[in-house]
Amino acid sequence: MRVVDTIAAFRKELDAARAAGKSVGLVPTMGYLHEGHASLIRRSAADCDVTAVTVFVNPLQFGANEDLSTYPRDLDRDVAMAEAEGAALVFAPPVEEMYPGGPVLTSIHVAEVSDGMEGASRPGHFDGVATVVAKLFAIAGPCRAYFGEKDYQQLAVVRRMAADLSFPVDIVGCPIVREADGLAMSSRNVYLSAEQRTAATILNRALHAGAADIANASAVMAAVVATEPLAQLDYAEVVETDHEYRLLIAARVGTTRLIDNMGVEK
Repeated sequence: MRVVDTIAAFRKELDAARAAGKSVGLVPTMGYLHEGHASLIRRSAADCDVTAVTVFVNPLQFGANEDLSTYPRDLDRDVAMAEAEGAALVFAPPVEEMYPGGPVLTSIHVAEVSDGMEGASRPGHFDGVATVVAKLFAIAGPCRAYFGEKDYQQLAVVRRMAADLSFPVDIVGCPIVREADGLAMSSRNVYLSAEQRTAATILNRALHAGAADIANASAVMAAVVATEPLAQLDYAEVVETDHEYRLLIAARVGTTRLIDNMGVEK
């Protein structure tokens, strides 16, 4: 497996793979990989001849008071996990490689899809996500790109952005990976104390309660979270699609903001 830190080297590797008739899978991450990321890498390795993992903590998607400076990082561990799960290439650029020349003056905004929920709670977040993902797609070229459904609204934003801008990328959404007690895997879980870690399971319990009473799901989820003193609800909402109801929830447990969601078939 190769590790590269420049756009030119990453592009060269993937162009060469396609020239040799190989299919390319892309797994964009912010690093500090866990089993959720590993499941994406395994899926890509099963589907594609060459899997490339990107490790980049993107400053554009962090707000002024968010955890950019303290976001967990461990590149050696990430590289080892990516290789173990079948990746052939890791792209780990420094910020100055991705955003040379100072402030980024170009930003991508996906209207409507990015409104509400995470978009309301974290202004500018999805613009940062859409901008960096568009950049990664432009660098990587034709491929299949794998994203976890835990960031459900983000997945919808990326799908719409890729379709609207005609990127030659097939977006693949993959199921949420959970701990044994139901907590959705997240790099931010490392921030939780033992007591907070136990309290964090309230999100999953709230989703199950809401799923059992779809007509009142938002109120039911909110009521469940209210029973946990260490949790402060941000939102509990239901989005209806053609084939399912998607329950989405966000809450702070201590100072750590966690999100989760669940689909319920109609």
